[in-house]
Amino acid sequence: MEDLLAAELVGQGAEEVQHTRAGVYFDGPLAVGYRACLWSRVASRVVMSLGAFPARTADQLYAGVRSLPWCDLVAPKATIAVSAAVDARSEFTNTLFVAQKTKDAVVDAVRAAGRPRPSVDVRRPDLRIHARIRAGEVQVALDLSGDSLHRRGYRVAGGEAPLKENLAAAVLMRAGWPAMASSGAPLIDPMCGSGTLPIEAALMAGNIAPGLLGHRFGFEGWAGHDRRLWQGLCAEARELHEWPSRGPIAIGFDAQARAVEDARRNLEAGGLSHRVHVERRTLENLVPPRGPRSCAGLLVVNPPYGHRLGDKAGARELYELLGRVLRARFSGWRAAVLTLDKELGFAVGLRAAKVHRLYNGALKVFLLSFEVP
Repeated sequence: MEDLLAAELVGQGAEEVQHTRAGVYFDGPLAVGYRACLWSRVASRVVMSLGAFPARTADQLYAGVRSLPWCDLVAPKATIAVSAAVDARSEFTNTLFVAQKTKDAVVDAVRAAGRPRPSVDVRRPDLRIHARIRAGEVQVALDLSGDSLHRRGYRVAGGEAPLKENLAAAVLMRAGWPAMASSGAPLIDPMCGSGTLPIEAALMAGNIAPGLLGHRFGFEGWAGHDRRLWQGLCAEARELHEWPSRGPIAIGFDAQARAVEDARRNLEAGGLSHRVHVERRTLENLVPPRGPRSCAGLLVVNPPYGHRLGDKAGARELYELLGRVLRARFSGWRAAVLTLDKELGFAVGLRAAKVHRLYNGALKVFLLSFEVP
């Protein structure tokens, strides 16, 4: 997903954008960092570097962290939380020790300036601090995003393993949905579960910034937070809402009544009930929409993985049924299937035009894109 994130950041005014494995570095004024938090659909976190220095001993780590301008960062009476990561080449092997040493340095720096001792709150801190040690160098950063950005705020109901919102957004981007949405094409998810894919599709189609949906950001308790700048960016984002047409943009079906109810609750929480239609329907009875959005569109689906179905044979039968439905009723459509086992894609009976590798948490998954003849 790194290239997708890099493209987003360039569009938001970021400079010196460099994507690496599992991350993207960029420069820019504070407004760019705020826009990344507000607008990024695929990022998990946005962190602002505070400094980097050698740290091969505990004393070096402590001294380097303490030298940073914490009184300009930690507001009076603010709570903090510190997390740490170390690589295999580091002299440090215990992340808890690194986090503790970093926390001690922050607290001591604030107290030495005559300020009250910051309290620790690991669940809902005002300020999240990251220390990452790689090849003898520690990078200290401030978490601007707070909770992971995939938590948009609309998910109030869901099953055991819902698709992460930022992964759903990446799936839709890889499938070409943004361009299709702007041309008025429909989207169908025949196994929508709690509705993540249709909801993310509607957010894209309406140009709705994900950060407007109720996320609690890490910079809100930061002493350097520019409230006026942030409020201006939010106002600007609200003015950019633009629906391509009236009526539902996306349609979600599911055979399970509980899933349909969960999806409707999430739609209501996100204010999207009038833009996404959800109903109970089996895959066998799936047909294209009628009316204004009767043109060819995108069918996107995250079928139950083989181990959740109980056996691979059951999964193969499901994929075979999906293929029959596509070939019989969805000529001219594009289909995007997220699967744990790309070999199951052969059961669809169509040749995948593209295959992308993604990760759903720790699970490696594959996005198969088909053009239905």
